[in-house]
Amino acid sequence: MPETYDLILKGGTVVNQDGIGHRDVGLRAGRVAAIGDLARASAGETVDCRGLHILPGVIDTQVHFREPGLTHKEDLESGSRAAVQGGVTAVFEMPNTDPVTTSAAALEDKVKRASGRMHCDFAFFVGGNHANVSELAELERLPGAAGIKVFIGSSTGKLLVPDDEGLRAILQVIRRRASFHAEDESRLEERRKLCVENDPRSHPVWRDETAALQATQRLVALARETGKRVHVLHVSTAEEIEFLAKHKDVASVEVTPHHLTMAAPDCYERLGTRAQMNPPVRDARHRDALWRGVEQGVVDILGSDHAPHTLEEKAKPYPASPSGMTGVQTLVPLMLDHVNAGRLTLERFVDLTSAGPARLFGIAAKGRIATGYDADLTVVDLNRKQTITNGWIASKCGWTPYDGVEVRGWPVGTFVRGAKVMWEGDLVTPSIGAPVRFLEALPHSS
Repeated sequence: MPETYDLILKGGTVVNQDGIGHRDVGLRAGRVAAIGDLARASAGETVDCRGLHILPGVIDTQVHFREPGLTHKEDLESGSRAAVQGGVTAVFEMPNTDPVTTSAAALEDKVKRASGRMHCDFAFFVGGNHANVSELAELERLPGAAGIKVFIGSSTGKLLVPDDEGLRAILQVIRRRASFHAEDESRLEERRKLCVENDPRSHPVWRDETAALQATQRLVALARETGKRVHVLHVSTAEEIEFLAKHKDVASVEVTPHHLTMAAPDCYERLGTRAQMNPPVRDARHRDALWRGVEQGVVDILGSDHAPHTLEEKAKPYPASPSGMTGVQTLVPLMLDHVNAGRLTLERFVDLTSAGPARLFGIAAKGRIATGYDADLTVVDLNRKQTITNGWIASKCGWTPYDGVEVRGWPVGTFVRGAKVMWEGDLVTPSIGAPVRFLEALPHSS
């Protein structure tokens, strides 16, 4: 009797922990049920993947979807629609919404808002601050929690923890790996006068590499003192890569596609404030060092730091302009273009976007194509040349800094827990997103 599956992806090239090869993938009840030659099997639906590569679902562990409070520029539905259009199957969303996500009630509200509306799976970071330290050990284990996120610099007062005493108190009470925006607030305040009116080229002068390095050094010292694991978000400097290479036992490293792709001053001269991010896009010396970090294994994962603002907001004269750009939808095509340019292998891309996030954050049943795992798949055409345009962007803000950029490598299909959510740009199965589950927070029977 031939095996029967809900769906079979036929004839694709599977990229996985055991290498690259032509294999079919059979899906049943939202999970991977078989990998191999399924020519004798039957299925409710068969998807022809000849000429395409099947990757484990891409996980973007740093997005800002702005809901609640700032939904004129993004919300959970539009941000997740952008994600699946770009081949992303799960996202971790950040706590700097309005109100901020610093309580069980705020987290529960986000999970409720996401359920039945988001197109990809999701988890939400809980913001750690001076006021909620005593609650963090419980908050980080709640359903839908990606862990604790702390802003050492560059945030509103409600989420800013610039002092070692506050950081130490947070690290002492948590158990899971916490994530940090590492820029030294005191140095940023000292150097604010270096902002040149209406000249975003001064952004990386103000928020210099020393501000990033000092905060990262302080964080690692506190991680060693408290015996805890830390994750340094959007690393942007050569100095941090060199330092963090010596501290991989306690610190993991994220880099972003924009820091790997753009360089100052060109990006500011071409894009103005649309290239303005925190931490800033820096000169080619730093970009080259980040690539060395990718090549040498210092970098653990990629995150887009998708942080949309409207074009009207971005058009304000620097430094009144907000920092942030879209990124979740362009992560896969930009990085596949880098794969085609020989800057990293396809296997390394999978490690940075699937296996790496699963390993660092202890994600349950995601991050590889394996029997019994969630059937999260990103199907790509490595050879397709396509131009990224503002018109393709699903984000509410409707723009990308890569408008007009031709790339080679494109997301063709997005499967979330066995459902074909996106295929060839069409949304096929909307709103099936569910909370990501974590090994360190799985429910247990009493």
